Order: sequence, then C-alpha cells, then structure tokens
Amino acid sequence: MSEELTIGFLPLVDACLPILAHEHGFAEEEGLSLRFVRDVSWATVLDRLLYGHTDAAHLVAPLAIATTLGRGRPAQPLSAPFALGLNGNAISFRSKLAARLLTPGELGDPVILGTALKQEVARLAGEGRRLRFGVVHRYSSHNYKLRYWLAGCGIAPDRDVDIVTVAPPFVCDALKSGEIDGACVGEPWNSVAVDRGVGNIVLATAQIWLRGVEKVMAMREPVMEDRRPAVEALIRAMRKAGAHFIDPANWEENAAILARPEYVDQDARLILGAISDRLVLTQGAAPVHYADFMFQHSEAANFPWVSQAEWLYTQMVRWEGMDYSVEEATRAARVFRPDVYRTALKGTDDPLPGANSKVEGSVANPLQVTTQQGNITLAANTFFDGRSFDPERAQEYLASLP
Repeated sequence: MSEELTIGFLPLVDACLPILAHEHGFAEEEGLSLRFVRDVSWATVLDRLLYGHTDAAHLVAPLAIATTLGRGRPAQPLSAPFALGLNGNAISFRSKLAARLLTPGELGDPVILGTALKQEVARLAGEGRRLRFGVVHRYSSHNYKLRYWLAGCGIAPDRDVDIVTVAPPFVCDALKSGEIDGACVGEPWNSVAVDRGVGNIVLATAQIWLRGVEKVMAMREPVMEDRRPAVEALIRAMRKAGAHFIDPANWEENAAILARPEYVDQDARLILGAISDRLVLTQGAAPVHYADFMFQHSEAANFPWVSQAEWLYTQMVRWEGMDYSVEEATRAARVFRPDVYRTALKGTDDPLPGANSKVEGSVANPLQVTTQQGNITLAANTFFDGRSFDPERAQEYLASLP
C-alpha cells in the first residue's frame, strides 16, 4: 500500500517537480501517493503547513527560515531537504515605464537598466512621486533579489521606492490598475502580464544572481523526522521528475499537464515558454532565448546548499535592520537539510556534492567539484555586481554591502 503525502503549492511553473512526479508515476514507483492543495498566497500555504493541513509545501525559501526564527509569528522549526530549482523568476515593469528605460522586446543589462531606473526615480522624486514594486512575500527570494539589485544600482529600497506584497496570481491585476509599477514574480505571471498587455519583462532574476535559490520543498521538522522514509522517497521521485522535465522531448506534454485547472490554470503556450527558456518580453514580440531561465535538475540544482540558506539570512538581517546573530545564523543554516538529500540518493546514479556549503558567486567558468558520488561540473553562479558570499565571513560581507 502506498503512503500518502499532501503537498501545498501555488500556481507557478516551479511547482512542477512534485506535480510531475505524481503525473508520470515516479511517486508511485517510490511507494507514494501524492495529493495536492492549491492556494493563492504564500501566507496561506504556510498556514496550512503549520496547522497540519498539509505534510509538505512548495515554499519560498526565506519564509522557511523566517518561520524557524519566529519572524512575525511564534517560531516553528521547518526543514527543507530539497531545492525545487534555481533561477526562474523575472522582473516586469508596466509597459510605459519599461518603454522609457529600455528597448522593448530586449532583456535589460542589470547595470545599464539600474542606472536608467535611478534617473527615473530621481525625476519622479522631483514631482513628489515614488515608484512602487510588488514582491510575492516579505520573506521571499523575489524581495531579496529585487532589493539586492536596486541597492547595487544606488536606489535605496523603502526610501527611494516602495516595495509591497502582491500574491503571484494578482500581479497582473495590480500592474493593470496602476497599484504597482513593476513586480518580481515567478512564471507564468510575468508572461501573463505581457500577454495581457499590462507589463514587459525587463530582467530575469538569474541576471541578478545566476543559480540563485528560489523555492524549496519544506515541511515541519517533526513531520520530516517522523516520516523520513517517505520524505526520502519523495526526493527520489522529484529527481526523476526533474530529469523528465528538462528533456526537450517532454516540454509540450509537461506544459499541458501544468496548464490544467487543478495546477497552474493558465495557457500552456505561456508555460511552455518558461520551460523552454524562451520568453516573450513585450506583447507581440518574438520570443527571446535566455539560457537556464529555469534550472531544475543539472549541476545538483536540487541540492539544499547550506551556504544559500546563510546568504538568505544575511539579507534578512540587512533589510530588517537587525544585528547579525551567530546563533540565529546557525539555526537558519540548519533549515536546509543536505543530510536528508544525501541519504535519499546515496547508492543511486544521482551525483552528490562532496561539501554542504560553497562560496556563492565565486564560479565564473565551469568548475568540476569534489563529489560524494558521480561527477558534477558547476557553471557560473555570479552576482551581477561581481561580489561573492563566503559563509565563513558573513559579517564582513554584510558590512561591505551598500
């Protein structure tokens, strides 16, 4: 008899791995039956997880850390033994703003676009106005990457521009109404905004941090420990789903599955664009290919690097004006569970890194790394400003940031 796991998710393309593990029978091969609960906001996904309505959740990675540290609610320890992918988000501006700052139909250069945006912010300040940007949650990689880019270009978040929370399915409506001037959100919602003529895609978040962490499979720590065999089976099933997902022969089939009403409930054509790394940036334009816009499988993409959790904690400290705490940093790091990932895949054909942590942003050219099993060559993982993050020197890193 199969063991059931209930998984909460938002209608986003990067919820694909557990969904496809179910739809293609990979979960069943591992003795699992998966049931899904679809929500519209990360807050509700988290509530269902914490109150036991779901066993696991597709979750923005910083929210798992914030929940563990007790930010905004009583602390409950969460564990993330699997990264659902890297990259995959984009920044979209209202069409008129985008047209003022860059050539429509082209992705901007982060530095050049940032410089132009800074000038626009100054112009609007002279008229007593400020731009407002939407992010999907206060504790999201979207928020931190948008802020990282703005600050790196000389624009002070919360002082020069406003940043507000908008749930992903409502970003298009917020752009259309003028409630926000731009947003950082996952697919397909950037492409939906373009398709409706209310926004243009101007940057991929991979241009801000290439190979940056996005969503994780999160669960309450006691549940993960109690149901460890089922969790490890889920990891194996999702790895199989990832290999299927990245095969071009399967793109159209998987886009059709994800487009169904019970999952993303959007046009399969738009979902296919994200899967194939071919995005229409402005209404009516030809698709633009941006390699590895989504990154779901290769180079140990699903490995929960502890150093990525530690980088997210530094951004939490940075933008909340907190003091850096070694004890909190340690708790934040423990949310990511490479030990569980390793146990699940030991003895399989899946490659496993030899370390649990690395210097983020330090790889500019392909680098073969030491492994526990198999072979792994990491491609570039740079930040747009050329900085790197050494978790052993986190406080020095924080002190160096603008």
